[in-house]
Amino acid sequence: MPYRIAGIDVHKRMLAVVVTDVEIDGDFHLNRQKVGTTPPDLRGLAEWLVAQAVEEVVMESTAQYWRPVWEALEQHWRPRRRARDGGRALSGTLHLAQAQSNRGPGGRKKDFPDAERLVKRLVAQELTLSFVPDAEQRRWRTVMRRKYQVTRNRVQLQNRLEALLEEAHIKVSRIVSDLLGVSARRMLQALAGESDPTALAALAAPRLRATLAQLCDAFEACPTLHPVYRRLLKLTLEELRVIEDHLGQLDQQMADLLAAHHDAAQRLAEIPGLGVDSAQQIIAEVGATAATFPSSKHLAFWMAPAPATRKVRA
Repeated sequence: MPYRIAGIDVHKRMLAVVVTDVEIDGDFHLNRQKVGTTPPDLRGLAEWLVAQAVEEVVMESTAQYWRPVWEALEQHWRPRRRARDGGRALSGTLHLAQAQSNRGPGGRKKDFPDAERLVKRLVAQELTLSFVPDAEQRRWRTVMRRKYQVTRNRVQLQNRLEALLEEAHIKVSRIVSDLLGVSARRMLQALAGESDPTALAALAAPRLRATLAQLCDAFEACPTLHPVYRRLLKLTLEELRVIEDHLGQLDQQMADLLAAHHDAAQRLAEIPGLGVDSAQQIIAEVGATAATFPSSKHLAFWMAPAPATRKVRA
């Protein structure tokens, strides 16, 4: 009985697809086709794979371009193969291979040879395959990873703010530990139009450890501060407000997405050293139920650095 596997070499604008029957002894007999990457093209690819009676599909994880291909086949090809009577255990399975494990001689890219190599190495179990969660969990990951990137932007902005203040001879960071705290932010916002060190120092909260005299010394350069620094400081604080607004929206989006798993997130957050943010990140990356990984050993196997034959996360 024929058992066909398709290999897809993924590019931004084009897919090189080969289909072969791996049950035939000897050389593989390949059916080749080039396909576009627009939504209609991908739906057509799914239809073609169904018509070819393809049981498994393997593709390369090329940048972000594999994602729409995966989702189109997940929606239009996989259910039809799995619903078919007499299908095998792996019928309708999608595989995502790390590009490094499919390198050709000399590391050169060749469209159809790369797709053929994917099939051959999948059959020989020589590919490094990625764990790809379901569509819902992929959305969790997208939001959580975006939140991580925006948080990094906030840290980078704080470093740029400190560098700007040092260049302007404003020594606030020497006596105020958190430049983005309430007191420091209130003083820095006023600095855009205020030149009196005493007036700026008076804006600090009473609980701030720095004394009024220390703050006046830190703002001593204000009367002669060049207007360029005031404008740059204002722009930096405006950028900070935008970043914090985005973080707030992402927090709300993540809470909405994980509303059904609120109890699991709360239990994780109670672990010493973790919090709500860390709990959400763990659920987004690993999944909300134990069904994803049958045991802790399976989880450690997927998460840890591994040899070339081990599967890794996408």
